[in-house]
Amino acid sequence: MPKVVDGDERRAHIADAVLRLAARDGLPAVSLRAVAAESGLNIGSVRHYFDSQHALLRFAMRTTIDRTSERLIARRERMPSMTDLPSAEIVGQLAEFLSELLPLDERRRVEVTVLVEFLLAARADPSLDDLAREAVEGTVTLARRALDARARTGRFAPLDPDVEAPRLAALLDGLAFRAVLQPDVAPPEECVAVLRAHLAELFREKG
Repeated sequence: MPKVVDGDERRAHIADAVLRLAARDGLPAVSLRAVAAESGLNIGSVRHYFDSQHALLRFAMRTTIDRTSERLIARRERMPSMTDLPSAEIVGQLAEFLSELLPLDERRRVEVTVLVEFLLAARADPSLDDLAREAVEGTVTLARRALDARARTGRFAPLDPDVEAPRLAALLDGLAFRAVLQPDVAPPEECVAVLRAHLAELFREKG
């Protein structure tokens, strides 16, 4: 009997190959032939699911966004309520949560590297703008939700979320981009320390 191929599994396998290739050699290196070689498939198998480089890139970016979102949701579900936690523990919990967006290990380094490549490509290709905008706005939304949870505790001085949410998002983006573009300048431990210092300022109790 011919082997039954799981389409979703095969697409995910191809997406992983695209991410590795893009992170290692840049988006211009992502072609159907190169992805076939990276994934260990023949080019016909790749073409069966993706008919162009553009389709490959969009699917890889969609996969990256979805995987990151799934990890964040899973982490959020395991986090305790901020209401009764000491400030230091809130900072620790949030730092761990938001660190999903930082390239602190190989998996996240690949994802953030591809995100940087993709955002640069979207500047010149309007057909990629929707996913680029979703990725950028997603970080701001995440920061806004953390600040909304902060406000609900009633324990911290009021602040303007319209300013502080983009500010926290910009810090996360800046740390992530520096860490993939100049890893020697922004090693993982420094990224975490900077994030924790900023969160400690945000979650300093009244009085």
